[in-house]
Amino acid sequence: MITLTYQYKLKPNKQQESDINHILDICKSVYNYGLRERKDWLNSRKSPINSCSIVSEYIISADAAYPNYNHQAKNLTIAKKTNTKLKSVNAQVLQQTLKTLDRAFSDMKSLGKGFPRFKKKLRSFIFPAMLKNCLGNNRVKLPQLGWIKIRQSRQYPNAFQAKQARIVKKATGYYLMITFTSSESAPDHPVGKKSLGIDAGIESFVATSTGKLIKSPKFLLSKLRELKLLQRRLKKKNKGSNNWLKLRMENS
Repeated sequence: MITLTYQYKLKPNKQQESDINHILDICKSVYNYGLRERKDWLNSRKSPINSCSIVSEYIISADAAYPNYNHQAKNLTIAKKTNTKLKSVNAQVLQQTLKTLDRAFSDMKSLGKGFPRFKKKLRSFIFPAMLKNCLGNNRVKLPQLGWIKIRQSRQYPNAFQAKQARIVKKATGYYLMITFTSSESAPDHPVGKKSLGIDAGIESFVATSTGKLIKSPKFLLSKLRELKLLQRRLKKKNKGSNNWLKLRMENS
């Protein structure tokens, strides 16, 4: 499968701009709530059995499961039924926010990154699924936002399907990053019958796995000698012309 990502600048109207900022604000709240829930669960397990923590912590039952993505996504679905703010945002967008949080915790464990921080501002959100016939000339149809104008700086790729879209808020405006996918796969490079290892040596320019040594061509050294000869000739020529000029001035 081949994947391409194209970026276009958005030209939203006032209502669409307000909707984008509203989605960013709700996604930020969901991210921070999920992070707070995970931190409270972890902190509740750090307190010793025979003493309390110096810092006040929520008392969480010992049988309470760790709030991973599946647990939080299930609770999000329940909360959307009664919370009007959560109802106003696409459910898949909020689920992607929880996936971003879950990925941050995975990176913390596997890559040794720092603990995820609370977001003061959220700069982007993702529509994981695109609508049918969502691409038009200088416009794109997105869930919840409808048809939105874009500055189509490049044509959509042929034989590719729009898979997902990310809206990013930057200092210069709003941008749309569309991910296109194709079912075709890139052909693998043919593997030959024989393989040859090549290494850059210190004494030799190249050393191969067969034991062949290739000396350095030293192009720079040979050209350097030519430059020095040319400089000497120019000096002699300039010196001769200066002597002739002095002689002429003395005779005059």
